[in-house]
Amino acid sequence: MGEPLKRTHLYNFHKRSGRLIEFAGFEHALYYEGIVEEHLAVRNSVGVFDVTHMGRAVVEGEDAVFLLEKLLPRKVFNMSNLQGRYAFFVNPNGGIIDDLTLFKLEEKRFLIVYNAGNRGKDFEWIRSNSVGYNVKVTDVSDEVLMLAVQGPNALKTLQKLSDKDLSKIKRYWCDWVRLGEFDVLASRTGYTGEDGFELYLWNTPLFMNEKAENFLLTILDAGREYNIKPCGLGARDTLRLEAGMCLYDHDLNESISPLEAGFEGLIDFDKPDFIGKSALIEQKERGVTRRRVCIKLLEKGVPREGCELYHNNEFIGKLTSGTYSPLLNIGIGMGYVLKEFSEVGTRLKVKIRERYFDAEVVNPPFYDPNKYGYKRVYQQ
Repeated sequence: MGEPLKRTHLYNFHKRSGRLIEFAGFEHALYYEGIVEEHLAVRNSVGVFDVTHMGRAVVEGEDAVFLLEKLLPRKVFNMSNLQGRYAFFVNPNGGIIDDLTLFKLEEKRFLIVYNAGNRGKDFEWIRSNSVGYNVKVTDVSDEVLMLAVQGPNALKTLQKLSDKDLSKIKRYWCDWVRLGEFDVLASRTGYTGEDGFELYLWNTPLFMNEKAENFLLTILDAGREYNIKPCGLGARDTLRLEAGMCLYDHDLNESISPLEAGFEGLIDFDKPDFIGKSALIEQKERGVTRRRVCIKLLEKGVPREGCELYHNNEFIGKLTSGTYSPLLNIGIGMGYVLKEFSEVGTRLKVKIRERYFDAEVVNPPFYDPNKYGYKRVYQQ
């Protein structure tokens, strides 16, 4: 028999209100009202996700910065308190162990947030590499409830609960705030492409499910005038793909490097050293043979992970993600192709079952950033 499925603090809410599925070892909600309805709520107004299934670790101590400089290709020493950065754990061969977000909570104390399916692997990677460093590494995944409030009305929803001006929290920064009767860490990143906040309710072990649900209901009540919806994993996936964001174990894995995935700008090659540096330098000098691309269908169809990609009858790659965009009503996907076919505007064919569909390489996000996404909010 396999391991029993894990559950977040809000399992009872999911079971009562949503359609449950297995995801990354968790019994979680695929949707509540419906994937399309929840997707459009986030694009047009506001939605809230339970993302407690994600992994969270705290690294603190005299050598915290030195350890993180070794583990991450991005610089850490020049981060300010309450600043965040998107980054990667990279193996010695240059492959992506996981993508993550790092927050500097205070001097010598950091929070790392990573993917649910990699909870055990990532924590062991941090712990095993911390030997010899004066640090304390703590897995706080089951001690911290984590919600994501996303959409153009996310700020208005949460501002109703706080005396602090939440608009002062810049994108990829965080701060400690009080929301109603709850003290939380609020970060402003977002895995939907929209503006929004991740809310971390600390010192809340799994058995405090009543406290967790009260927090969720407080947010749902605050967003009632904006028709806020609880959102499941289904909408989270379609939203992130519309925004051109990667999903680990699909678009990223240990056989894919950050250079192949198009993240050259997130590798600080001028750092003295980090795990995987020599392999990435060699790959950069040699040049990659494949690149991650986003594609949209030019005719009606639904591309899926694993669909083969062709150019003039030549096989050039595969999709690693695919769906039908609820916002744009077109088929969209992400995958890897031979580098020479990765330019925006390149026409290609997507093989769906036994039929070939016309498609085009496009720049993410798939939507117009002047009409949707966080940039729209910041331009107001």
